[in-house]
Amino acid sequence: MPTLSLPLFPLPTVLFPGQALPLYVFEERYRALLRRVQASGEPFGVVWIERGRDSTLPLHERLSLVGTLAHLTEAEVHEDGTSSILVVGGERFRLRGMMFDEPFLTAGAELWPLPDSDPPEAQAIKQRGADLLSGMQRSWPERAAVLRQEAPAEPLLLASYAASLLCALSLDRAAPACNAALAAPTLLDRLELLLAALPAEASGDGAALH
Repeated sequence: MPTLSLPLFPLPTVLFPGQALPLYVFEERYRALLRRVQASGEPFGVVWIERGRDSTLPLHERLSLVGTLAHLTEAEVHEDGTSSILVVGGERFRLRGMMFDEPFLTAGAELWPLPDSDPPEAQAIKQRGADLLSGMQRSWPERAAVLRQEAPAEPLLLASYAASLLCALSLDRAAPACNAALAAPTLLDRLELLLAALPAEASGDGAALH
Protein backbone atom coordinates (compact mmCIF):
# COMPACT_ATOMS: atom_id res chain seq x y z
CA MET A 1 0.00 0.00 0.00
CA PRO A 2 1.37 3.47 -0.86
CA THR A 3 1.80 5.95 1.98
CA LEU A 4 -0.28 9.14 1.91
CA SER A 5 0.68 12.50 3.40
CA LEU A 6 -2.50 13.21 5.34
CA PRO A 7 -3.61 16.31 7.29
CA LEU A 8 -5.08 15.19 10.63
CA PHE A 9 -8.13 16.49 12.50
CA PRO A 10 -8.18 14.84 15.96
CA LEU A 11 -11.62 14.51 17.55
CA PRO A 12 -13.10 12.90 20.69
CA THR A 13 -15.50 10.97 18.47
CA VAL A 14 -14.91 8.27 15.84
CA LEU A 15 -15.78 8.74 12.17
CA PHE A 16 -16.83 5.62 10.25
CA PRO A 17 -17.00 4.99 6.50
CA GLY A 18 -20.17 6.34 4.91
CA GLN A 19 -21.17 8.50 7.88
CA ALA A 20 -21.72 12.27 7.63
CA LEU A 21 -20.16 14.43 10.34
CA PRO A 22 -20.73 18.19 10.81
CA LEU A 23 -17.77 20.12 12.23
CA TYR A 24 -17.21 23.68 13.41
CA VAL A 25 -13.71 24.88 12.52
CA PHE A 26 -12.47 27.71 14.73
CA GLU A 27 -8.83 27.09 15.71
CA GLU A 28 -6.34 28.77 13.38
CA ARG A 29 -4.42 25.55 12.72
CA TYR A 30 -7.59 23.82 11.50
CA ARG A 31 -8.57 26.86 9.45
CA ALA A 32 -5.20 26.33 7.73
CA LEU A 33 -6.03 22.64 7.28
CA LEU A 34 -9.37 23.58 5.71
CA ARG A 35 -7.71 26.02 3.32
CA ARG A 36 -5.30 23.29 2.19
CA VAL A 37 -8.09 20.77 1.69
CA GLN A 38 -10.25 23.23 -0.25
CA ALA A 39 -7.32 24.20 -2.47
CA SER A 40 -6.16 20.64 -3.18
CA GLY A 41 -9.41 18.69 -3.08
CA GLU A 42 -7.72 16.03 -0.95
CA PRO A 43 -9.38 14.38 2.06
CA PHE A 44 -8.09 14.81 5.58
CA GLY A 45 -7.89 12.23 8.33
CA VAL A 46 -10.15 12.09 11.39
CA VAL A 47 -8.48 10.28 14.28
CA TRP A 48 -9.83 9.69 17.77
CA ILE A 49 -8.16 11.49 20.65
CA GLU A 50 -8.91 9.93 24.02
CA ARG A 51 -10.33 12.37 26.54
CA GLY A 52 -9.09 11.95 30.10
CA ARG A 53 -5.60 10.81 29.17
CA ASP A 54 -2.62 12.74 30.55
CA SER A 55 -3.07 16.13 28.90
CA THR A 56 0.63 16.91 29.44
CA LEU A 57 1.46 14.44 26.68
CA PRO A 58 1.98 15.94 23.21
CA LEU A 59 -1.13 15.82 21.05
CA HIS A 60 0.34 13.28 18.64
CA GLU A 61 0.99 10.84 21.51
CA ARG A 62 -2.70 10.81 22.48
CA LEU A 63 -4.05 9.83 19.07
CA SER A 64 -5.42 6.52 17.89
CA LEU A 65 -3.23 4.90 15.25
CA VAL A 66 -6.32 4.15 13.14
CA GLY A 67 -8.60 6.71 11.51
CA THR A 68 -10.96 7.41 8.63
CA LEU A 69 -10.56 9.63 5.58
CA ALA A 70 -12.92 12.63 5.72
CA HIS A 71 -14.18 13.97 2.39
CA LEU A 72 -15.36 17.58 2.48
CA THR A 73 -18.86 17.96 1.01
CA GLU A 74 -20.00 21.35 2.34
CA ALA A 75 -18.24 24.40 3.76
CA GLU A 76 -19.65 27.72 4.95
CA VAL A 77 -17.22 30.45 6.01
CA HIS A 78 -18.55 32.85 8.66
CA GLU A 79 -17.75 36.55 9.03
CA ASP A 80 -15.39 35.88 11.95
CA GLY A 81 -13.29 33.47 9.87
CA THR A 82 -14.67 30.29 11.42
CA SER A 83 -16.36 27.69 9.24
CA SER A 84 -19.15 25.14 9.44
CA ILE A 85 -18.34 22.10 7.34
CA LEU A 86 -19.78 18.69 6.57
CA VAL A 87 -17.62 15.68 5.83
CA VAL A 88 -18.38 12.08 4.86
CA GLY A 89 -16.25 9.18 6.04
CA GLY A 90 -14.27 7.29 3.42
CA GLU A 91 -11.64 4.57 3.67
CA ARG A 92 -9.98 3.44 6.91
CA PHE A 93 -6.25 4.10 7.35
CA ARG A 94 -3.34 3.38 9.70
CA LEU A 95 -0.83 6.03 10.77
CA ARG A 96 2.77 5.34 9.74
CA GLY A 97 4.63 8.32 11.20
CA MET A 98 4.01 11.91 12.22
CA MET A 99 5.17 15.08 10.45
CA PHE A 100 5.46 18.52 12.02
CA ASP A 101 6.06 20.87 9.09
CA GLU A 102 2.56 22.40 9.02
CA PRO A 103 0.54 24.41 11.60
CA PHE A 104 -1.65 21.28 11.97
CA LEU A 105 -0.56 17.68 12.42
CA THR A 106 0.15 15.64 9.32
CA ALA A 107 1.07 12.00 9.08
CA GLY A 108 2.17 9.32 6.75
CA ALA A 109 -0.85 7.06 6.43
CA GLU A 110 -1.57 3.74 4.75
CA LEU A 111 -5.06 2.86 3.55
CA TRP A 112 -6.35 -0.19 5.43
CA PRO A 113 -9.48 -1.59 3.76
CA LEU A 114 -11.35 -4.46 5.34
CA PRO A 115 -10.58 -7.81 3.71
CA ASP A 116 -13.07 -9.48 1.41
CA SER A 117 -15.26 -12.15 3.02
CA ASP A 118 -15.57 -15.73 1.83
CA PRO A 119 -19.12 -17.18 1.46
CA PRO A 120 -19.31 -18.78 4.96
CA GLU A 121 -18.11 -15.56 6.60
CA ALA A 122 -20.49 -13.50 4.45
CA GLN A 123 -23.38 -15.51 5.86
CA ALA A 124 -22.11 -14.94 9.41
CA ILE A 125 -21.78 -11.22 8.67
CA LYS A 126 -25.38 -11.08 7.46
CA GLN A 127 -26.57 -12.79 10.65
CA ARG A 128 -24.48 -10.54 12.89
CA GLY A 129 -25.89 -7.52 11.08
CA ALA A 130 -29.41 -8.71 11.83
CA ASP A 131 -28.38 -9.29 15.46
CA LEU A 132 -26.97 -5.77 15.67
CA LEU A 133 -30.18 -4.19 14.37
CA SER A 134 -32.24 -6.24 16.81
CA GLY A 135 -29.90 -5.23 19.62
CA MET A 136 -30.27 -1.54 18.79
CA GLN A 137 -34.05 -1.88 18.93
CA ARG A 138 -33.83 -3.54 22.36
CA SER A 139 -31.47 -0.84 23.63
CA TRP A 140 -33.61 2.02 22.30
CA PRO A 141 -37.17 0.61 22.06
CA GLU A 142 -38.76 4.05 21.82
CA ARG A 143 -36.94 4.49 18.50
CA ALA A 144 -37.43 0.95 17.15
CA ALA A 145 -39.61 2.03 14.22
CA VAL A 146 -37.14 4.74 13.19
CA LEU A 147 -34.23 2.32 13.45
CA ARG A 148 -36.00 -0.24 11.25
CA GLN A 149 -36.68 2.46 8.67
CA GLU A 150 -33.31 4.25 8.71
CA ALA A 151 -30.77 1.49 9.35
CA PRO A 152 -28.88 0.50 6.16
CA ALA A 153 -29.26 -3.07 4.95
CA GLU A 154 -25.60 -3.39 3.89
CA PRO A 155 -23.62 -4.70 6.92
CA LEU A 156 -20.66 -2.32 6.50
CA LEU A 157 -22.93 0.73 6.48
CA LEU A 158 -25.06 -0.75 9.27
CA ALA A 159 -21.94 -0.99 11.43
CA SER A 160 -21.13 2.66 10.69
CA TYR A 161 -24.71 3.67 11.50
CA ALA A 162 -24.67 1.79 14.81
CA ALA A 163 -21.33 3.31 15.80
CA SER A 164 -22.53 6.84 15.07
CA LEU A 165 -25.56 6.30 17.33
CA LEU A 166 -23.42 4.91 20.13
CA CYS A 167 -21.10 7.91 20.02
CA ALA A 168 -24.02 10.35 19.80
CA LEU A 169 -25.69 8.87 22.88
CA SER A 170 -22.70 8.35 25.15
CA LEU A 171 -19.49 9.79 23.74
CA ASP A 172 -17.10 9.22 26.64
CA ARG A 173 -18.34 5.68 27.31
CA ALA A 174 -18.86 4.55 23.75
CA ALA A 175 -15.95 6.19 21.90
CA PRO A 176 -13.30 3.66 23.04
CA ALA A 177 -15.52 0.77 21.93
CA CYS A 178 -16.24 2.50 18.62
CA ASN A 179 -12.53 3.08 18.03
CA ALA A 180 -11.84 -0.59 18.75
CA ALA A 181 -14.57 -1.51 16.25
CA LEU A 182 -13.02 0.76 13.61
CA ALA A 183 -9.69 -1.01 14.15
CA ALA A 184 -11.22 -4.50 14.00
CA PRO A 185 -9.45 -6.77 11.48
CA THR A 186 -12.65 -7.93 9.76
CA LEU A 187 -16.21 -6.71 9.28
CA LEU A 188 -17.49 -9.66 11.32
CA ASP A 189 -15.26 -8.60 14.22
CA ARG A 190 -16.50 -5.02 13.89
CA LEU A 191 -20.14 -6.08 14.06
CA GLU A 192 -19.49 -8.28 17.09
CA LEU A 193 -17.66 -5.50 18.95
CA LEU A 194 -20.48 -3.05 18.29
CA LEU A 195 -23.08 -5.58 19.37
CA ALA A 196 -21.19 -6.10 22.64
CA ALA A 197 -21.00 -2.31 23.18
CA LEU A 198 -24.76 -1.73 23.00
CA PRO A 199 -26.41 -0.68 26.27
CA ALA A 200 -27.77 -3.71 28.11
CA GLU A 201 -30.89 -1.83 29.19
CA ALA A 202 -33.25 0.55 27.44
CA SER A 203 -31.77 4.05 27.24
CA GLY A 204 -33.71 7.14 28.16
CA ASP A 205 -31.73 9.27 25.74
CA GLY A 206 -33.80 8.55 22.65
CA ALA A 207 -34.12 12.24 21.82
CA ALA A 208 -30.42 12.24 20.90
CA LEU A 209 -31.26 10.03 17.92
CA HIS A 210 -33.29 12.68 16.11
